[in-house]
Amino acid sequence: MTSVDEPRSVLTHLFEAAVAAADPELRIPAHLPDRPRGRTVVVGAGKGAAQMARAFERAWDGPVEGVVVTRYGYAVACETIEVIEANHPVPDEAGLVAAQRLLEAVEGLTENDLVVALVCGGGSALLPAPPAGFALADEIALNEVLLASGAPISVMNAVRKRFSRIKGGRLAVAAHPARVVSLIVSDIPGDDPAQVASGPTVADATSRAETLAMIEAYGLDLPEAIARHIAEGPDDCPTPDDPRLAGHHVDVIASAGLSLQAAAEAARARGLQAAILSDAIEGEARDIGLMHGALAREVALRDRPFRRPVVILSGGETTVTVRGEGRGGRNSEFLLALATVIDGLKGVDALAADTDGIDGSENNAGAFADGGSIARLRAAGGDPRAFLARNDAYAAFERLGDLFAPGPTGTNVNDFRAILVR
Repeated sequence: MTSVDEPRSVLTHLFEAAVAAADPELRIPAHLPDRPRGRTVVVGAGKGAAQMARAFERAWDGPVEGVVVTRYGYAVACETIEVIEANHPVPDEAGLVAAQRLLEAVEGLTENDLVVALVCGGGSALLPAPPAGFALADEIALNEVLLASGAPISVMNAVRKRFSRIKGGRLAVAAHPARVVSLIVSDIPGDDPAQVASGPTVADATSRAETLAMIEAYGLDLPEAIARHIAEGPDDCPTPDDPRLAGHHVDVIASAGLSLQAAAEAARARGLQAAILSDAIEGEARDIGLMHGALAREVALRDRPFRRPVVILSGGETTVTVRGEGRGGRNSEFLLALATVIDGLKGVDALAADTDGIDGSENNAGAFADGGSIARLRAAGGDPRAFLARNDAYAAFERLGDLFAPGPTGTNVNDFRAILVR
């Protein structure tokens, strides 16, 4: 058993427990649909889509065909399901081809056929399919505006669905009259399946008027032609009561809540208290970091609201409003802000990481921090507030040698945050 005198080993173990709880090889066999009389066609998208496809092939008793798309470097070999790699978080031509291949895979099916949709986080960028009259460059431009906006994922996905031929339930409509079963690994706060990967097989009740109100409320400066299409173009998003979706089944098979519970159980097995704050925390990453840091400080100095030793866990999806030109994902930015609050405290260690293994667009999932991080950063010639100002948390933790890079995990239930107060 690892001692709490080795805090980073403990934190890594808890991350691994959270990831293992969302492993497709564990989750998919318990959620298999009934076999159809006709064909079984698998379609899927997301950073863990290839691992989900492989797990489905291994568990399925019968012939299967289909195609899934995942991020470059995340593919695994499947027997009969085609795996395409494309770019994330900025869409590319390979993603455009993949989206078309998914639409083609469900063409011409009958009511005797079954479509199994394997969907997880990252699918929005991996399935670019701009409306008629628009090009890939337009979807890239939209994506860049959304990623830099600081808007919550629900708002970004509402906009994406209004500018797509495949998102917002359209892939399920294309499969009509086949039955569609969606197996979803949720990376969305609240686990709304219509939000994961912008819901290619799940209709959303959000109206055009509500989407326009979101755009205005968050001050999204969309390219003029895209804004006009969203406001005045064809309103072809299916609603949840669309008869073409009747009989479809949606099953969230893994989520941040389940993974945080697994991490809590792993902590308790080591004799530690574990407190789960929430699996659905949203907001500006640095602000959430300051709040978590204040909580850790209160525990360290006053033994409240939790008594030491304790592991404080949380999940969800924070956002970063891009102000600078630095390299840094939301987990790294969260952690650098937290580090400024716990500066000088002994016995406080933290890990923040994305469960898919990638925080933003760099090669790390996140980073480690402790009460000495800020002093070490200053000693190395770095100004923590300057790093935050230019959104350059990656460079800060790289300078410290404290990046956390487990590599692709094969799943995605979003942010994992653990603070150990000894």
